[in-house]
Amino acid sequence: MEHPADFWEERYASTDRVWSGLPNPTLIDVVAPLTPGRSLDLGCGEGADVIWLAQHGWRATGVDIAPSAIAHAREAAAALGLGHESVRFQVVDLEHDPDAEQYDLVTACFLPSPVPSAREQMLRRATGQVAPGGRLLIVTHAVPPPWHPAAHHHETLPQPADDLVALALDPELWAVELAEIRQREALGPDGEPAVLDDGVVLVRRLP
Repeated sequence: MEHPADFWEERYASTDRVWSGLPNPTLIDVVAPLTPGRSLDLGCGEGADVIWLAQHGWRATGVDIAPSAIAHAREAAAALGLGHESVRFQVVDLEHDPDAEQYDLVTACFLPSPVPSAREQMLRRATGQVAPGGRLLIVTHAVPPPWHPAAHHHETLPQPADDLVALALDPELWAVELAEIRQREALGPDGEPAVLDDGVVLVRRLP
């Protein structure tokens, strides 16, 4: 069985860029009204979301299991003139070496992996990284993109209700602010337009 670190490192090391370099529109919609503070992006990939957060006042940290992804992210941030005071990237295995600090916003966008990973365990650990008054944002593909092979095989993806069950939050300590499916327009690998369904969960740790 291939280890997630090997899978993702091979993918990021094999090309100059895997993703578009654009931040996630759903993350922007949810986070834009929030007061900036310290943020942590889990599985940040090439860092587009982290860079957007830094550009909008957050002291933003991104972590990923693949060294090549982090190298791409650092290069992208440097090209935009972003320094360490506003953005930082670190290689972290979320299954075994989570960040012990606490943040005002923890984000996990499209964290499911094509190879087996302890996703639910990582999300539960992430709740411990949210400072009192802070939030955890989870964004998933509620339905596979039409250009993805899984779209034709009825792959079961985590839904907002599933992630809330997995988090097992104490209602006296947490408030659920969003648990819904949102649609957004996107372009596929060959430029084909599509409307995607994103699962969105936003929970706030009570002060």
